Amino acid sequence: MVGTVYVVAGAIILATAIGIPSAIFLSEFSPFWLRNIIKSCDEVITGIPSVVIGFFGIMVIVPFIRDNIGGRGESILAGWIVLSFMILPNLITISEDSLRAVPGAYREASLALGATKWQTVRNVVLPSASSGIRAALILGVGRAMGETMAVLMVVGNPETPWIPTGILDRVRVLTSTIAIEFSYAEWGSPHQYALFAIGVVLFFMVTILNFLATFVIRRGNIHE
Repeated sequence: MVGTVYVVAGAIILATAIGIPSAIFLSEFSPFWLRNIIKSCDEVITGIPSVVIGFFGIMVIVPFIRDNIGGRGESILAGWIVLSFMILPNLITISEDSLRAVPGAYREASLALGATKWQTVRNVVLPSASSGIRAALILGVGRAMGETMAVLMVVGNPETPWIPTGILDRVRVLTSTIAIEFSYAEWGSPHQYALFAIGVVLFFMVTILNFLATFVIRRGNIHE
């Protein structure tokens, strides 16, 4: 569970650091032709199977980390990169839609009062779209928490799970534990019951996140 939290939290932070500025650029500053190109690429990435992204991670990202940063390559850092890549398309799309949904009158009023373009985005547009951005982040956490194949291929999956001490350590997450061990867990054994318990924990965690996303969206609509 600690390994899962480490991998998911790091991936969300990395995806947020890239995705939110990207959404702001697409919504407020990007030329129309460039926005169409980036949105098309975004949609293509969304349709890539997770096993393909995991294969890319194990063939490109893992050797890069091993040769240039250190460690065995299969690590928390590799999981961050792969998961953030999978979260980014939805995060950018939902955040950009939320930013573009802010009424143009808000922008015009801010500019009329003497604010610059960036001040308008920072102080008016972003706060108005905050509920949609928070919902995108919560859905991203749910996607990262439920991902199996891509993470399984790049995080190392040590035989005996341990609490990692650095981002270059190997780690095992809940979903990969189920995928690896279910095939040889004896039917009716405590081992199998433990794997079912892991699945139940993941189900409730993702369900709670989805309810939170729905609540945030509805709350934002009420305030608007």
